[in-house]
Amino acid sequence: MDETIPFNTLHSREYQGHKKKVHSVAWNCAGTKLASGSVDQTARVWHIEPHGHGKVKDIELKGHSDSVDQLCWDPKHADLIATASGDKTVRLWDARSGKCSQQAELSGENINITYKPDGTHIAVGNRDDELTILDVRKFKPIHKRKFNYEVNEIAWNMTGDMFFLTTGNGTVEVLAYPSLRAVGTLMAHTAGCYCIAIDPAGRYFAVGSADSLVSLWDIKEMLCVRTFTKLEWPVRTISFNHTGEYIASASEDLFIDISNVHTGRPVHQIPCRAAMNSVEWNPKYNLLAYAGDDKNKYQTDEGVFRIFGFESA
Repeated sequence: MDETIPFNTLHSREYQGHKKKVHSVAWNCAGTKLASGSVDQTARVWHIEPHGHGKVKDIELKGHSDSVDQLCWDPKHADLIATASGDKTVRLWDARSGKCSQQAELSGENINITYKPDGTHIAVGNRDDELTILDVRKFKPIHKRKFNYEVNEIAWNMTGDMFFLTTGNGTVEVLAYPSLRAVGTLMAHTAGCYCIAIDPAGRYFAVGSADSLVSLWDIKEMLCVRTFTKLEWPVRTISFNHTGEYIASASEDLFIDISNVHTGRPVHQIPCRAAMNSVEWNPKYNLLAYAGDDKNKYQTDEGVFRIFGFESA
């Protein structure tokens, strides 16, 4: 369903709670809670009313002994969240109690984490280009694979039978799942590929690169359909909105680009004060969470994130 969002009438709100910068933001499957992971070694879960104001309640997830670099929610359960940290552990939390229910000790500093769409497996990538697949129920590794190239962001397709790795060589490696057999290599960009997002409608995936471009791929044909060219710096983070009609991308440019997926045209820019680390659209509403390297006037981390899309500031 296509809809036109009245971007120019929408506002951002700021959420403060972390003591250091926020690396990652992610929404739960119901679109009611947002989690933020920070250099301050904690994650926080915020209850967000899509239309209301109200006091925002947040709960702290404490236990990691290093930066929480990425987090992701169980795609089938609105209160279960997994966090990946530089302390070599991956933890599973209950967002209602704030308690850690499971923990896996892995071999390196974890920087990427993603759930399989059916919620059964979690993939974790570390700084040593090693991929670990965890069985969520037992919370134990079932596959491990080390790659001889730089592996950046990782993702499953919607059906869970294909797995994508973005690499420092400018390629996207496509693997069959669960065999992890190499199916193909897409020559996607002229510089490293940093991030990948899957269109919720299942038609496309998008790749953000150090060459400042975002490429859009037809998932069936494995062909590049178009590129988005608004940013001038390496693309660090990208996200599709819930209808698959808009894509947000961000970098060290001091704005977040929102473009129309079907036309490739930029439709809005959200100004920001610093390089962005994470943008993510809500899975039900047109709310975009974003977090970056914001500093205050004393040049110390602000520890904030913002959400764009409210009718009043």
